[in-house]
Formats: sequence, C-alpha cells, structure tokens
Amino acid sequence: MSGAPEPVWPVAANVVLWRRYGDLGQELRPGTKAYRGGAKVYVVGTYPGTGHQQLTTVGHGRHTGHWITIDTGVRHLHTFRARSVSAGVPVPRVPARHSRVSRGFGASVRPVGGVRLPARYGSGQGAPGPS
Repeated sequence: MSGAPEPVWPVAANVVLWRRYGDLGQELRPGTKAYRGGAKVYVVGTYPGTGHQQLTTVGHGRHTGHWITIDTGVRHLHTFRARSVSAGVPVPRVPARHSRVSRGFGASVRPVGGVRLPARYGSGQGAPGPS
C-alpha cells in the first residue's frame, strides 16, 4: 500500500507557432500575447457556455517565464494529449482568484504563487507614474 503515488494525467497542448492577426487575418504573429509559439501548456478548465472555445491554461509566460494561468482560445492550441505527471514533479495548479492582476496582459491573466512585479509594472516601488 505504501508504493509510489499514482501519476496525474492532465491534458497538455502546444501553442501555435504563428497565428493570424489584424483585418481579415492578413498578418501573422508568433505565439500569443501571453505564451511563446510552441510552448507546452496544461488545460485545467473549460467554459461550456461558449461552446468550449475558451480553455483555462497553465504554462510558462512569454515575458517572465513564471507559471501563469490564462484563458486561451482553442484556435491558438494544437496537439492535445494526456501527459503523465509523477508525484515528484511539481504539478501546475489553478490558484484561488487573486485580487491582484498581472498588468500588461489584461484582466484574464492571474499570476500563480507570490509573484512580485518590478517597479515598472506598478508594484508600488520606484518612481510614480503619470497622474
């Protein structure tokens, strides 16, 4: 009975390398605003009211490299698969809703863990911004 704990099987996906952007999708941009192209993300939730077109994902952010939780469109993800995560590896988790929102990405990005933002992102340190 005291054997190794059973692995967890979250759904993993990759972020598209290039996505269409602009009027009629004439421009191409790499990855998404929050994730680099090709980044592996874990799907932790979905929204049935929108026809499952939005998924809550956890992955390494494009700019900081820290774990972030963000709602991502299904059209920006591909290669969905189940991945085994053993007990020794930290499992990405969805934190309770934070009152502090990571600036620069919009309201749908929530930092995971105790993220301390640099002064230029309005963490209350450094020179005051425009009033």
